Amino acid sequence: MAETLVEQIDALLPQTQCTKCGYQGCLPYAQALAENQAEINQCPPGGADGIKKLAGLLGREEKPLNPQYGVEQPRKVAYIVEADCIGCTKCLPPCPVDAIVGANKFMHTVISAECTGCELCVSPCPVDCIVMQDIDVLTPWNQQSAALAKQRYLNKQQRMEKQAEEKAERLRKQKQKLAKLKIGKTN
Repeated sequence: MAETLVEQIDALLPQTQCTKCGYQGCLPYAQALAENQAEINQCPPGGADGIKKLAGLLGREEKPLNPQYGVEQPRKVAYIVEADCIGCTKCLPPCPVDAIVGANKFMHTVISAECTGCELCVSPCPVDCIVMQDIDVLTPWNQQSAALAKQRYLNKQQRMEKQAEEKAERLRKQKQKLAKLKIGKTN
């Protein structure tokens, strides 16, 4: 089966889901690019190499990374300073790939091998215990890394959808029970 243009573009993106491009993830950015509603130079994690690949695919002129969206830099990962973590869990929801583990009122940690370096966990932290660090072993972010990150992202999205459906079902059942109670009281 032939890939759509959106799928081809999405396959070239780093799948960090960092939102630095101004879109809520790599797929929405790919859709905007396919519809010619975004520029090819809005992805800092993809950098110059990503811009070159996008230009080639889309037949557009290469241009430097737009500094409005950030700067190209070596890959980093989030690190939680254990002594400062209060276990508030505010870093968990924004992590697009579930690379942070922890429970309420317990210290959290980052699974470095799974962290995409998106930085989305940094600002919600009320005690500033999350810092971005250079990775110990400089391994390039490649298509395999992107594919794994995308799968983790999709898994989280599916889990969140399922949880929302389950919550809606619980609320529906509670409303039904309340309605029955009200009917019973009026009879």
